[in-house]
Amino acid sequence: MNSDFSLTLLKWFRENGRDLPWRQTHDPYAIWLSEIILQQTQVKQGWEYWERFMRRWPTVDELAAATEDEVLREWQGLGYYSRARNLHFAARQIVALGHFPQTLEEIRQLKGVGDYTAAAIGSIAFGLPAAVVDGNVYRVLARHFGIGTPINTTEGKKTFQALAQSLLPTEKNSHPSPLTSHLSSLYNQAIMDFGALQCTPQSPDCSVCPLMESCEAFRKGRVGELPVKLKTLKVRERRLIYIYVRCGGTTAIHRRVAGDIWQGLWEPWLVEPTDDVPAGTVLLSQNVKHVLTHRILYADFYLLETGERPELPPDYIWIPESDLDTYALPRLIEWAVHALFLKHF
Repeated sequence: MNSDFSLTLLKWFRENGRDLPWRQTHDPYAIWLSEIILQQTQVKQGWEYWERFMRRWPTVDELAAATEDEVLREWQGLGYYSRARNLHFAARQIVALGHFPQTLEEIRQLKGVGDYTAAAIGSIAFGLPAAVVDGNVYRVLARHFGIGTPINTTEGKKTFQALAQSLLPTEKNSHPSPLTSHLSSLYNQAIMDFGALQCTPQSPDCSVCPLMESCEAFRKGRVGELPVKLKTLKVRERRLIYIYVRCGGTTAIHRRVAGDIWQGLWEPWLVEPTDDVPAGTVLLSQNVKHVLTHRILYADFYLLETGERPELPPDYIWIPESDLDTYALPRLIEWAVHALFLKHF
């Protein structure tokens, strides 16, 4: 029975759920911030960033008052920087609204918030009866109910969303217990934690799973096959050549434009792979591999020390090298600059 499935997860969560700081509050700002950070980020890494943001900007008004550069700098190292830009934009949306939106429709209007994030915020912060469907939920439902419909198809998304919503417990279909307060919030957190801790992507320990007896995938030996996801992603390779220019204690950087990787972040002089590097440059490192979701980057890094500033495109600015740390850099560039300073200072 579906109600048994939900109650089993709630009981499991009470005994095994993760003790996370954003679960100790109903502050929608803190909850929203955690959900944005945890998009495409593991909890262990995201936790540190959540605490960093909460210390620096403890309210949405303070986050909205920050500059985009400041937000990107704090986000540095998390990747998927569009999340940081959307976070900042949404903070200003909330301030303009005058309060944190409290309905699913309003929450979805925030920049960077889709159905999953809206359901998570709505249920956890406001107790709205909205089921979350993320990678963990797909996996748990596909395995337990033996669903082979690909999760990244229109049909799959509709199927799993409807099933998830039907499993969401309410006061009417749950036996009275201390668990029945904030059921939507508890259940959503339970199934996400269950997928993260118990029904893991690789080698789950089915022998200690409380849902083992009713799990279709376990009974039919299909645990490793589910969920099904169509392979549609084509990973492309790209070569980047950077020249770090050092001139009288200054260096040149520019901000990356929209429509490409690392939008809004800063980088040293980037030259085309077909161009010759200027005379006097020194090769620091070559073929440094950096993997993104859609691309594999290979970067060469050069150092040019000169007493005269070279002619660069107009979007480059000259800054004191000592100020470089105040600019948001991609992780690849941050690593290269750090290595450069260790070698040449």
